[in-house]
Amino acid sequence: MRIELEPKYQRALLDRFLRYVKVDTQADENSTTSPSTEKQKVLGRLLAQDLLALGCVDARMDEWGYVFATVPANPPHLADRVPVLGLIAHVDTACGCSGANVNPQVIENYDGGDLRLPANPEVVIKASEEPNLALCKGHTLVTTDGTTLLGADDKAGIAEIVTVVEWLRDHQDFQHGTVRVAFTTDEEVGRGTEHFDVVAFGAQYAYTLDGSDLGEIEDETFCADAGKVTIEGADVHPGYAKGKMVNAVRVAAALVEALPRDRLPETTDKRQPYLHAYDVKGDVSKVDMKVLLRAFTVEDLADRAEALRGAAAEAERRFPGSRITVEVKEQYRNMGFVMAQHPRVMDHAFEAARRQGITPIRKAIRGGTDGSRLSLMGLPTPNLWAGGQNFHSLKEWVSLDWMKQSVETTVQILSVWTEASA
Repeated sequence: MRIELEPKYQRALLDRFLRYVKVDTQADENSTTSPSTEKQKVLGRLLAQDLLALGCVDARMDEWGYVFATVPANPPHLADRVPVLGLIAHVDTACGCSGANVNPQVIENYDGGDLRLPANPEVVIKASEEPNLALCKGHTLVTTDGTTLLGADDKAGIAEIVTVVEWLRDHQDFQHGTVRVAFTTDEEVGRGTEHFDVVAFGAQYAYTLDGSDLGEIEDETFCADAGKVTIEGADVHPGYAKGKMVNAVRVAAALVEALPRDRLPETTDKRQPYLHAYDVKGDVSKVDMKVLLRAFTVEDLADRAEALRGAAAEAERRFPGSRITVEVKEQYRNMGFVMAQHPRVMDHAFEAARRQGITPIRKAIRGGTDGSRLSLMGLPTPNLWAGGQNFHSLKEWVSLDWMKQSVETTVQILSVWTEASA
């Protein structure tokens, strides 16, 4: 049976999303606290209250800012027959673009043209550059005013999960197993599962709602490492620097220039690996640089580490007297290594999409989700679309219609699991 969200739930979905994006939850990758910003807990408390109001009597936020809740099996005997499923999204937004004072713009019955953002005329979401806009003609879209990101990554997923909870509460004739809900912090800085207790969560399988395009269901992510490069130079008065100064800023520039040009984010796509120098701070004496290493296999990831060290060695040779150290730390690994051992998690999601009249698209993420680490921690967790586009940028937008279809497909996934476990 196809699930069709009644209009009141679509309105509630939009209202929730608009309310959630107005809460600033920007993470801070330089913080050592958990969560990295206390303001993430502001949304966490709000979500716990919303879930309590929807009948999740155990809804709570823990000391780390994680929010947990349970929707009991309906009828109760299904708790022993249907695997417990988790639905997961993250509250934080990206570090590089402001999430404060988000002013969302709702565009009803989108006409297919360019989207102009009222507070920043220089920022235009151009239909010619956004193929998905053509697929969303007639939809209700949400953007910002052009001064902040929107936060659809991942407040779209949060609003969708809360709406699933509401729909389940109101449709007592719908049979399903136990559902566990989790909203995590600090996903954007790679620490979303740092304090996540998989055993206590109690789910056998889970789905993150943290994807983008309609129908995308993702069971692979990059393997990821974080590179920390320290460049030491020698500073003297520039008027008397000949033969003495070693400018660490110039050494850093040479290192970045030495990175393989065909293996950068801006020159790669699909399954190609990359190196990305994204944060450089310092002066003549010392420069600290952060570098992302990304690849779909551990072998390619090791090659990226060697390429980084090779670029550092080349820069060091060009600047005698400089000293460069490279430290590489593991972040997460491709969840596909685990998902391959649990095919029904994807099979049931594909079947649910097809029942909803949606062509499922199996895709590998050029990035990571909480599902990457959770899968390797013993909780197989593929990623479903949530509808957002242009994540982490002023041009972020989302289709309410795609969000609605995410809710409907998520409910349908619960139905497929119930039938398969009968």
